[in-house]
Amino acid sequence: MMNLYVGNLPYSVTEDQLRDTFAAYGEVARVNLITDKFSGQSKGFAFVEMPDNAAADAAIKALNDTQMGGRNIKVNQAKPRGERPAGGGGRGGPGRGGSRW
Repeated sequence: MMNLYVGNLPYSVTEDQLRDTFAAYGEVARVNLITDKFSGQSKGFAFVEMPDNAAADAAIKALNDTQMGGRNIKVNQAKPRGERPAGGGGRGGPGRGGSRW
């Protein structure tokens, strides 16, 4: 079983559309489109679980950096939070060079 991260999605994409797209490469066990808990609006990324690792690898190779709804989507193997590289976005706080105003 491989869990895939799918990012830079158009906000209009649906779980069914993602399921159909990935099903071309093998069985899709689950699609989880991440939405804002208050508005229900897509946050522009999702997770797709595929039981067959070879099919998941094929989907990554075929779909990463391809166009969907006018956007180049990102597809890669999802990694638990502890395995991702440190750094990244966020605001600086006091003592971190950030400004509160």
